[in-house]
Amino acid sequence: MGYHEDDQNSLEQLLESLIKMVGNANRNVDSLSVRVRQLEWLIREQQFVIKERDPLDIYPRHHHHSSEKVPLHL
Repeated sequence: MGYHEDDQNSLEQLLESLIKMVGNANRNVDSLSVRVRQLEWLIREQQFVIKERDPLDIYPRHHHHSSEKVPLHL
């Protein structure tokens, strides 16, 4: 009879551990979902800003700063 009670206790502990693991996994998934939604919102917001921006603001008019770093060989 003692062996049966030990098995039952072990199964109960295993079940409790599984419930805790599933709960932790669900919280992690929920947290990840929130982060994904935040990232999607930021991407959409940036796309909107880029669409509304003047193309000349996206590409700088003064290229001399970048060309100073690269020597010109003639």
